[in-house]
Amino acid sequence: MLAGGRKLAIARNGPALKAAGKEQGMKRIHRRMLIGAALAVAGFGPALAAAAPAFRFDGIDGGTLDTSDWRGRPVLVVNTASLCGFTPQYDALQALQDRYGPRGLVVLAVPSDDFAQELKDDAAVKEFCALTFDLTLPMTRITHVRGAGAHPFYRWMAEEHGFTPGWNFNKVLLGPDGLPRGTWGAPVTPLSAAITGAVEAVLP
Repeated sequence: MLAGGRKLAIARNGPALKAAGKEQGMKRIHRRMLIGAALAVAGFGPALAAAAPAFRFDGIDGGTLDTSDWRGRPVLVVNTASLCGFTPQYDALQALQDRYGPRGLVVLAVPSDDFAQELKDDAAVKEFCALTFDLTLPMTRITHVRGAGAHPFYRWMAEEHGFTPGWNFNKVLLGPDGLPRGTWGAPVTPLSAAITGAVEAVLP
């Protein structure tokens, strides 16, 4: 009787058990869809599954600047130019570094002549930035940021994340894990709510 009762109970409750199982399955699928949608909105979904590579830049003072040295810290990478209408943003970049540097932020300036608005050589860029803006930011040598000769970092951003600078003073925020958390064009100033909010969200 006991075995028969169990069979009867299972038979009676079968549809309910199946429905419950189906509901749990749908919840799992829905949860995955929500996560996927959130990553897609951020624009960097597929890359989050992979480890971020490290990149080396030639420093304007000599030596190298290695992004792996900054793991665990957010990094704002900005392609800059000395003769651009957005060049005054150097002041705001320094202010951003001064505000958030003690909490871990690194602002990396990447001078580029890809838009034909940079000075003739690294020495001229360094002198101009020191005298005009009193910059203390880490800075690379004059670097290609787009096209076939682009630096590996910018090739990675283009190929893996669909981002190529459209003008000077485009910004890329890397999270502490080295993966991109946001990109902004030249009109978005370094001290805008969009950028400071994104920086604060990834500070350790």
